[in-house]
Amino acid sequence: MYLDMLADVKELTKELVGIPSVVTTKGEAACAQRIHAFYSKLPYFQEHPEYLLLQQTEDDAIERYNVLAMVKGTKGRSERTVLLLGHLDTVGVDDFGPLKGHAFDPDTLPKLLRELPLGEEITRDLDSGQYMFGRGALDMKSGVAGHMCLLRHFSEHPEELDGNIIAISECDEEDNAHGVVSALKVLREWKERYDLQYIAAINADYSTPYHPKDENRYVYFGTIGKLLPAFYAVGKETHVGQAFGGLDPNLLVAELTRRIDLNPDLCDEAQGEVTVPPISLKQTDCKDSYTVQTALAAYAYYNVFTHSMSPKDVMAKMKQVAVEAFDEVLLYINQSYQRFCQKTGDLYAELPWQTRVYTWEEFYDQLAKEHGAEFEQRLASFARDMHRSNPAMDLRDFNLRMVEEAWKWAPDKSPAIIVFYASTMYSNLEMTGRAENEKRLLDSVKRSVQALQEYSEKPVVTKMFYPYISDSSFLSLSGDEADFGALEKNTPAWGVKYKHPIEDIAEIDVPVVNIGAYGKDGHKITERVHMKHTFEYIPNLTYQTITRLLG
Repeated sequence: MYLDMLADVKELTKELVGIPSVVTTKGEAACAQRIHAFYSKLPYFQEHPEYLLLQQTEDDAIERYNVLAMVKGTKGRSERTVLLLGHLDTVGVDDFGPLKGHAFDPDTLPKLLRELPLGEEITRDLDSGQYMFGRGALDMKSGVAGHMCLLRHFSEHPEELDGNIIAISECDEEDNAHGVVSALKVLREWKERYDLQYIAAINADYSTPYHPKDENRYVYFGTIGKLLPAFYAVGKETHVGQAFGGLDPNLLVAELTRRIDLNPDLCDEAQGEVTVPPISLKQTDCKDSYTVQTALAAYAYYNVFTHSMSPKDVMAKMKQVAVEAFDEVLLYINQSYQRFCQKTGDLYAELPWQTRVYTWEEFYDQLAKEHGAEFEQRLASFARDMHRSNPAMDLRDFNLRMVEEAWKWAPDKSPAIIVFYASTMYSNLEMTGRAENEKRLLDSVKRSVQALQEYSEKPVVTKMFYPYISDSSFLSLSGDEADFGALEKNTPAWGVKYKHPIEDIAEIDVPVVNIGAYGKDGHKITERVHMKHTFEYIPNLTYQTITRLLG
């Protein structure tokens, strides 16, 4: 069967885009309520209201919601269940500048974009009439709209399914994943209540061309992982008039960035696919105001994508980089000091600093050994008090404050670097086909792609890792106990501000595929979704995959 959904998905996408649901704003709740209202009007959910839920997120400083909707098939008695996943939040719109007020208006925005010098390709896409522009059109309200229309279809035709479908429209994908983490609780509850057997998940996040001449459309098995290793570099303060009397922590962090930023040697590779290299997301010293004293400490963190590396692997690599960076800085400043003394005629003596690098686990264990239970209890109390007084505090800042507080307990205040994890982990998910659920999903998708190729004028290509950060990372486990132990022991905020939902994920634990929107320039003012492919082909490809899994 081939579904005629283009007009419906287009209309619904435009409506959802028109709801400004920037992450951490009230718009997230408004968008969720609109999606819930859509499902509430369907006769199926009026007859089965227990299968529809507007869920407020848990342990969240912001009031926002997920929407979960289930259709139970009547073709047979199977409780096999496929999950459909899509996020309703968007990134902000400050990048639109004077066009900010039109960022969510797919009708007006193209006319205004034509007045800007945006280049030949964007002008050509504007003129083609094939794209819908607007914040969230690509990332990823068109994917959510497609799932909504598919669920409506199956609610009207449950006889097509020997099993069930649950569509999840989750908030907070663009920040700290409160949405999907909260949704896991419902999935666990429904699994037990309705005796469900989760077999696969289909995410609808977006994809884009890899280069200007790339005509392919992509489907991705599994997903890339993401970690955020951070470095707290403590120097030795000095007056600027005695520059060699201290050690500038900014120099340590600068050398870290030189060695980490865009370094292909730090890429991860699996199944012939390579991640993009790490890149800096923040670099700053910790001074509150200007003085002629050098900084006491500096701080940086870096995005690291993974295909196969675990938190343990990444931490080991980052510690080694920190050691090499520290060694290089000491060599550089001693050589500089020696040349300076030659110019001034002063007597040169080697500077006293030594390379000192700790992981958070090593640093914490050392302080616990030196100070005993008092340190552990005081630091735990500090974390609880900080979270209680400022529950909305940024997770990265929270982790930094924990390291700063622990440093106060260090007997040796000489320069050092402490390496830790500063943010939520997104697991890499690799599909090998060895497990039965993986094999079934791989086969169903590939057969569906072959069927769709009859309609699509562009090649549809499958790859093994979705290349952008995705909430699908929370639907399956990757790694063993030691890997997660490395995450726990190197995340200062663990147990108070952050804890990875390992137990909840283990209860879901399904292979994932990304069959989602296609377009260009996600997170840019020229964000646009290709309507024919996204509003017609993608729902049909998803439909074919579902019916093969649950046929």
